[in-house]
Amino acid sequence: MLSLQNVSKTFDNQIAVSNLSFNLKKGETLGLVGQNGAGKSTTFKMILNFITPDSGKILFNKHKLSYKDLDFVGYMPEERGLYLDMTIEQQVVYFAELHNYPKSKTLQNLNYWMDKLSVKGNNKSKIKTLSKGNQQKVQLITSFIHQPRLLILDEPFSGLDPVNTENLITAIMELKKRGTTIIFSSHNMQNVEQVSDKVLMLVNGITKLNGSVNEIKDSFPKNRIYLEGNFNNDIINSFNGIKNVSPSYPGFILKFDTEKNARLAIQKLKSDYYDQTNGFKILLPSLDNIFKHVITQEGKNYEENIDCC
Repeated sequence: MLSLQNVSKTFDNQIAVSNLSFNLKKGETLGLVGQNGAGKSTTFKMILNFITPDSGKILFNKHKLSYKDLDFVGYMPEERGLYLDMTIEQQVVYFAELHNYPKSKTLQNLNYWMDKLSVKGNNKSKIKTLSKGNQQKVQLITSFIHQPRLLILDEPFSGLDPVNTENLITAIMELKKRGTTIIFSSHNMQNVEQVSDKVLMLVNGITKLNGSVNEIKDSFPKNRIYLEGNFNNDIINSFNGIKNVSPSYPGFILKFDTEKNARLAIQKLKSDYYDQTNGFKILLPSLDNIFKHVITQEGKNYEENIDCC
């Protein structure tokens, strides 16, 4: 469906994206993450052919994205923009017609998605009468009302409360099942983890993580244990490398300095404290913790480079 091969872009000798590569199949979802200015929006604009890469290839169904292909692409930019004096129906029909999508199908789909996303108002409500959250949901609808094959969402969860965030996640999962390939950016790693088949992290335009959620998690140390049982502080403190202990009902989580010490603790639980143990498991690191770890390491590397030069 979509392939980026060694794509790079600079602006005034400043690297925006460097040697970026990934492949997405029909119905796959990619979470594109990174701090502000990491190169996410630049990547979207290159895919859409708004700006031209300095090098590399971007292929949509094995060919360069053409003007005709845009009928099968949906896009919601980070900077929102709707015509405030239009009604919801007028607005959505207008955007659908830009993709040569039949008005009859648009109106049929509109009612379904308004209900799915719990948009407050009706088809004849003017955009300016809606809250910012409902305006955002209307903009989301305009991005996929024409049933695109590729959907690009730049910070779609921004400004949404937990209930509406869950509604959007449900919509994205439904579009996935219908075969839409989706790329989205988000600063909320829980949303990324819940929705994404693959995750790609950019730091200053450079790829730092690229793979499935499980592949990325498996590549980082597993240094936390969830434990249930009857344990006092003396027993817990007897484990080597304990960094902290935090409650997690009905048990607690032990964090170790290394994965090796976490696994040694499990061996000790099995051999010395089996009768006192109700259950335990090694926890995979969360994407949120991985994101923070990578950013922290990049900051340390930056400081070391300054110190040494």
